[in-house]
Amino acid sequence: MTSQTPSPSATAPSSAERRTEDIRLQLRSWPEVEAYLERCRGVIVPLGSTEQHGPTGAIGTDALTAEAVALEVGRRSGVLVTPAQAFGMAEHHLGFAGTVSLQPSTLMAVLHDVVLSLAGHGFERIFVINGHGGNIATSKAAFAQAYATAASRGLPRAAELRCRLANWFMAPAVLQKARELYGNREGHHATPSEIALTLHLEPSLAGKQRPLPEPAPAGPIHGPADFRRRHPDGRMGSDPFLARAEHGATFLDLAASALCTDLERFLNAES
Repeated sequence: MTSQTPSPSATAPSSAERRTEDIRLQLRSWPEVEAYLERCRGVIVPLGSTEQHGPTGAIGTDALTAEAVALEVGRRSGVLVTPAQAFGMAEHHLGFAGTVSLQPSTLMAVLHDVVLSLAGHGFERIFVINGHGGNIATSKAAFAQAYATAASRGLPRAAELRCRLANWFMAPAVLQKARELYGNREGHHATPSEIALTLHLEPSLAGKQRPLPEPAPAGPIHGPADFRRRHPDGRMGSDPFLARAEHGATFLDLAASALCTDLERFLNAES
C-alpha cells in the first residue's frame, strides 16, 4: 500500500517539532512534492465557505476554521495540506451582504478538478476537511464524478483513488464539548463553537462580540429571501456571545485529534 501515513526517518521532525510551514503544499517545490509521493500518497484539502455568520461572526468563519483544523492535522501527521478552497455552496446566505457563493454545479466542478489534478500526480487518498454543512452533498457528488473521470482517462492509479469528507464540526468530541459548554444555545448556524474557534485564531474578532436578542429557531430553508425572512440576523438558534477564545483552542485540539485518527485509518485502509 503506497498511501500509508508518512514514515518517520532518523532526521524527520516529530509532530511536536514539525512546523506548519513544512506541510503547506504552496510552500513546497515540485521536486519536494515528488519526493513526498515516494513515501505518502495522501493529501489534505481544506474546504470552507465565505458567508454571513450572524451580526457578530466573521464572514470567513467556515474557511478560517477548516484551514486551521487542516493545518493542525497536517502538522501532527506530516501529511501535506493544499491551499484552502474558501468559496463553497452558500446560496441560501446570499440575502446577507458579503456572502460569496458557488452554485452546486460550480463547486462540484472545482472539487472534481482539484481531485483529478492531485490524482494525476499520484495522490491516492484525498482527505477533505470541511467547515460548512452546505458543502456536504455537493462534495460527495464531486467525488463520485472524479472516480468515473479518473477511470475513463486511464489514470495509472485510478482504481486506488479514494476521497473522504471530514466535517470537523461534526466530530463526536467536538459535538460533546459544544453541548457541555452551550447546551441548546449552540444552535445550527453562527454557532458559539465555530465562533470560539475564530476568536482563538483571530483575536481582533473579539471586538465584534456583544449580547444579541433571542435568535430565530432553526427551520427549513427555501432560498436566500426565505432564509432572511425566517432568520433576520442570520443566526439559527445560536448564541455566539457564549463563545470564548479559550473554548476555541479546545475545539481545535479536539477536532485535530479526532481527524488525525480518521486520517490515519483512511490512509492505511486496504480499499
